[in-house]
Amino acid sequence: MSSPQSSPRSKPRPVLIVAGVALAAAVLGLASYQATKPAAPSAAGSSSVAEVSADPAAGAYPELEAYARRDASDALALGRADAPVVLIEYADFKCGYCGKFARETEPELVRKYVEDGTLRIEWRNFPIFGEESEAVARASWAAGRQGRFWEFHRAAYAEGAKEKGFGKERLAALAREAGVPDLGRFAKDGDSAEARAAVKKDQDQGYALGATSTPSFLVNGRPIAGAQPLETFTEAIEAAAEAAGKKAGAKP
Repeated sequence: MSSPQSSPRSKPRPVLIVAGVALAAAVLGLASYQATKPAAPSAAGSSSVAEVSADPAAGAYPELEAYARRDASDALALGRADAPVVLIEYADFKCGYCGKFARETEPELVRKYVEDGTLRIEWRNFPIFGEESEAVARASWAAGRQGRFWEFHRAAYAEGAKEKGFGKERLAALAREAGVPDLGRFAKDGDSAEARAAVKKDQDQGYALGATSTPSFLVNGRPIAGAQPLETFTEAIEAAAEAAGKKAGAKP
């Protein structure tokens, strides 16, 4: 994983969430460091695991739940718009750890929580590895315009895919593999100002939250950094679902 050298200036955010965002930025930045710092010589070569408390409220920032778009027409999301838990992922298609999460962990979360209506997954393009990262991010958005984002996502994160690069011809090949029906429109959409604006919007949000590496996550406002073990995500999702249930039960 890698940290970007600079970040674009984010747009002003509502005053009510600034304090929560600033605090979460510090937490997420620390978590990013803990998840990616070199292992101590005595360690077994494993990176630190983001801790998740059994307390549903611990480590969660309610102000950050507002970052969930919950847009039923969002092509870059999986699951019900009214699911009690939203996992937001900030990721780069050139990131090996993101690919590991996409291949090994995400399918289990979909099977266990998305399919039963508990979880919604919302993707945010967070390209930090240069021009190819930007190009494949826009291409994924373009695939989404034709309802094939997740198929493109799967193809781009397949074992060995990133080693082939994300040049123009390779992106077209991935679109064909993903079943994008209109490749001419795909190419045009991927190079459009609208695609650039959509990617920048996601990227600015990630930087504003203090993300310094990929993948980074929010689970109902709880920051998690890195391709952590499945158990880290299941504990966070179940704690968030419990908290959401209590909140719903407390309403008159």
